[in-house]
Amino acid sequence: MIKGSCLCGAVHWTFDGQPDGATACNCTACRRYGVLWAYDYENEGIKVSGPTKAYVRGTALEFHFCPECGCVAFWRGLRLEELGRRRIAVNLRLAEPEAVAAIPIDHFDGLDTFDDLPRDGRCVADYWF
Repeated sequence: MIKGSCLCGAVHWTFDGQPDGATACNCTACRRYGVLWAYDYENEGIKVSGPTKAYVRGTALEFHFCPECGCVAFWRGLRLEELGRRRIAVNLRLAEPEAVAAIPIDHFDGLDTFDDLPRDGRCVADYWF
């Protein structure tokens, strides 16, 4: 299990297991936030707790951040998927480095093509510095 929390400790999340990859997206929001996402479903593989403020982005998702320290903790889908499941992604930059260092980076072109791009061999540890 991987755990993450905002800077002040008010918002927490857990990711059950180890993600296959950490997504670096170049969309207008993600590149500004500087986040690395790990995906699953709310209250299944990912659980979140603590007070958050939400910024609704378009009609698909909302970004949640800590109202005290401002850290972007996760995003949630606005609509339920089949079987009533809600997609969610946590910001792996809120985890301790050793817990996520070896996770490979997946690139997603959320700015132009909305396509997954090939891996380039980098992992989360390559993004810390």
